[in-house]
Amino acid sequence: MIIIGITGTLGAGKGTIVEYLLQEKGFVHFSVRGYISDEIVRRSLPVNRDNMVIIANDLRATHSPSYIVDQLWEQARLCGDNCVIESIRTPGEVESLRSKENFVLLAVDASPEKRYERIVLRNSATDNVSLETFLENEKREMNSDDPNKQNLRRCIQQADYVFTNDGSISDLIGQVAKTLEKLKIK
Repeated sequence: MIIIGITGTLGAGKGTIVEYLLQEKGFVHFSVRGYISDEIVRRSLPVNRDNMVIIANDLRATHSPSYIVDQLWEQARLCGDNCVIESIRTPGEVESLRSKENFVLLAVDASPEKRYERIVLRNSATDNVSLETFLENEKREMNSDDPNKQNLRRCIQQADYVFTNDGSISDLIGQVAKTLEKLKIK
C-alpha cells in the first residue's frame, strides 16, 4: 500500500492527477476539500472559498496543524489499498504525513493565467471569482508563518516530485506516469 499526497496551486491540475490515479491505477480518493466542505455544512455555513479557508484554519488551530490530513490518513490506512490524499496545504500536514510509512508527495503548478483560465472553465461554486480575487486568494494561500494556515509554496518545495502543467492533460499524465514507473506503481 502507498499513500500519495497531492499539493499544488489552485487550478494547476491536482484533480486531473487524482482522476488518473483513480481511473487508471485503482487508487482510493480522500479529499481535504471534501472533508472541509462536510464540516462547513455541519456548521450550517455556505460552502465557499473564504469559509473553506476559515474552517480549515480553525480545525488546525483547535486540534493541530495536521489534523485534517491525519483524519484522512487514518481512513486511508484502514482502507488498505493504494490511496491519494488530495489538497495538502500546510507544512505541518506534509511533516505529519512524512512521518508515516509509504508516503509520497506530488506537487503540480502552472502559470497563473493558465490556472485562472481552468478555474473559469470548471465553474465550481468556490471558484466563481474575478482574476483579481483569484490572485488575492493565491497570495493569501502561498505563504504564512502560522503553522495552521496555508503555505503552498513551502508544500510544493517539500514535494518528492513537482510537475509543471502549462501544456495539455496528456502532457501532465505523461509526467505522472513516468513518476509512477519510478515508484514501481503499476
